Amino acid sequence: MTRFQWGTVLICVLLNVSDGFDVLVMSFTAHAVSTEWGLSGAQIGFLLSAGLFGMAAGSILLGPLGDVIGRRNLTLLSLVLASSGMLLSSIAQNAAQLGLLRVLTGLGVGAMLASANVIASESANRRWRGLAVSLNSTGYAIGATSGGVLAVLLIGQWGWRAVFLVGGLSTLALIPLVWARLPESLDHLVTKRPTNALERTNTLLARFGQSPLGSLPPVSVTGGQPRSQVRQLLTPESLRSTLLIWAAFFMVMYGFYFVTSWTPTLLVEAGLSADEGITGGTLLNVGGIFGAAILGVVAARFALKRVLFAYTLIAAVLLLVFVPTTGTLAVAFALGGMIGLFSNGCVAGLYAITPSLYAPSVRSTGVGWAIGVGRLGAIIAPLITGALLDVGWASGQLYAVAAAAFVLGGIAVAFLRGTGADLAGTEPSTGPRGRSERAGPEPSP
Repeated sequence: MTRFQWGTVLICVLLNVSDGFDVLVMSFTAHAVSTEWGLSGAQIGFLLSAGLFGMAAGSILLGPLGDVIGRRNLTLLSLVLASSGMLLSSIAQNAAQLGLLRVLTGLGVGAMLASANVIASESANRRWRGLAVSLNSTGYAIGATSGGVLAVLLIGQWGWRAVFLVGGLSTLALIPLVWARLPESLDHLVTKRPTNALERTNTLLARFGQSPLGSLPPVSVTGGQPRSQVRQLLTPESLRSTLLIWAAFFMVMYGFYFVTSWTPTLLVEAGLSADEGITGGTLLNVGGIFGAAILGVVAARFALKRVLFAYTLIAAVLLLVFVPTTGTLAVAFALGGMIGLFSNGCVAGLYAITPSLYAPSVRSTGVGWAIGVGRLGAIIAPLITGALLDVGWASGQLYAVAAAAFVLGGIAVAFLRGTGADLAGTEPSTGPRGRSERAGPEPSP
């Protein structure tokens, strides 16, 4: 891969750092907001869920726009929405205003996750594609971890509004970088044929170290009336993969957001102090920084489907043994970091494998809908957990439910079928002009 290709991946990582901060900023500021406005627990719960609702809507409703207006353009639109939501949140006057602005922020983040992951995937060759997309998830964990530390410093000096202001300005600062340096998806240029498509394609191929094209390759045309982008995900050829990847995203996101949302509280329920509970929750994010990167490195050698399946099973086992170890604090903290490593790696693996399931013409749509379905799992995880707590479920039982969700997600991944190296486990070519070294359009599995 060329320096330009790695630079594109780095920009996508920075986008995900911003996303991690923007999504979790409400968790960092909830106590301060509640104190200033005298909010009830239900009102705080609404504010915590509003961003996730927005993310689900952004992935499902705006994600498919990437296949129409271009993935670079969708990324720019997403940054405008997310930065506007964050900046306006810093001057919100009540909980209703802040909740609506959290939905607006989530719309931008949800659409950005769909477009940025596709661009990173298509800019990398097959050998390093798993690492490229996994690094994006690492960026998300970095944003979540550093955002928590930064929030403590800002709230102490200037109050909770400063956290939203800094996050909004940081997101806004990415717009000129994306405008100047982020390329359009090569597959989008070839399949959708925007203005000057051949010239733009050859410029991009040169930056990828490839030879120019004399003309664009023919685009296959299917008979009958053109179908909507979403309906193409449900054709007989795609239906199996679509349903399986939706099931995998739903289950893994359920388990992941259960872990990240409830671990501090449930550790206290299990007998730890409040500070120890917060420390355990923080270690989950720290472990997540390494989990996605390690998955990407391993996936450069082994089939991504097999690596992802192993990650889900290991995450499930760790969740089952986590609560019984809380009597030994050092062991519990170590396991907390490992849970963060493998649970975050599961999400990163799903992001990495999904683009390979769909043809270039519907790739953003496929990724966007998969993420959106996953967000539904993320939304209901806190609700189901709260209901089970109210009827007397113990912490160990709740972690067992999350473990079962990871196992079910892994089973769905195991049943995915395809011919690409990401799924089938074939060794990537390492020749200078081998197919795996090509970043250009590839046949759909």
